[in-house]
This record gives sequence, C-alpha cells and structure tokens, in this order.
Amino acid sequence: MLLLIEQGNKTLFTDFYSSNFKRMILVADKYVKDTAVAEEIVQDVFLKLWEDKGMIETIKSVRSYLYRSVVNASINYVNRQKNMERHHLQIAEQLTEAQIEEDDLKNEMIVLLYEEIELLPEKCREVFKLSRLEGLKYRDIAAKLDISEKTVESHMGNALKILRARVLKRSEERGRGEHPVFLLLLALYLY
Repeated sequence: MLLLIEQGNKTLFTDFYSSNFKRMILVADKYVKDTAVAEEIVQDVFLKLWEDKGMIETIKSVRSYLYRSVVNASINYVNRQKNMERHHLQIAEQLTEAQIEEDDLKNEMIVLLYEEIELLPEKCREVFKLSRLEGLKYRDIAAKLDISEKTVESHMGNALKILRARVLKRSEERGRGEHPVFLLLLALYLY
C-alpha cells in the first residue's frame, strides 16, 4: 500500500485517508480538546504524507507513523498555545496603572471625537471622513463628491472649526482639556 501511495495513487490514498481520518481525530482531540483543531491537525499530517512521498520509504508501519505524527503535532499545538497564553499574561502583568489609564483616556477621547464627527452637517461630515479618516487628498474628494476643491476646503474648514470647539468643550467638561493624550488626538485629527 505504501508503494502505491508513493507512486501517487490518489484513489488508494483517498481510501486510506477515509478509513483512518476519524480515528486520528479522536487521537488528536485527546490532547487539544477541540474537534475543529484536531481535524486540522489530522488533515495536515495526511497532507504532509501525500506531499512528501520520499519519506514513505522510511516508514515501517503506516499506523504507528500516523499515530506518532498526530500525537506529536497535537502536543506541538498545545505547547504553542501555552506559550502564547504565557506571553499574553506577561504583557498583561507588565501593564502599569498609568498605561491602562492612558489607553482608557485615549479610547474615551476617540469615542468623543467620533460622536462629534457624526453631529457635523452632512457634507462637512462626509468631507472630513474622506480627508482625515480615509486619507484622501482634497482634489480626490472633490472628484469623488463632484464638487470643487474650494468647496472641499470650505467644508473642511467648517468641520475643523466646529470639531475643535465641541471636542475642546466636552473634554474640558470631563477635566481632560490639558491632558497630553487629548492634545495628541487633537493634533492628529483636528489640525
């Protein structure tokens, strides 16, 4: 049978795959505890066997090769997951209270900015989003909206004037007006 697989007999390989696939999923699932992941691992093992026919010469027992390959791939998967989890925990532990506060403030300011953008007059809002959020140049915005560049400039001027005043007022109401994160966001979006 190995010789026929080595020669590329697709029908035989498909039969071999079908007769062993479910059993190998059960083997992988003992380790990974996730049927979808187990299926993926088993498929990868069969694919490797099909693609690297040269290694078939070294296999003495197909059943033990499959079993060992699936177990090894499953253990590797579990180890990678544990390493990723450890890495994420390390990152979470290294976050300082100041970093958490800064991220929270930044998110608060972004939400505030987006709320204010949505309150702009329709054309001002559209022009502002195209310019500042999508990065289009005035001439591209003018072509897209079928208006003149001067009109785009006018809408942007109005949008920036309105947003600066509203965002500054709301941030001061929240006691955030002079905070560096707030000033950075103002500089990025509104100047």
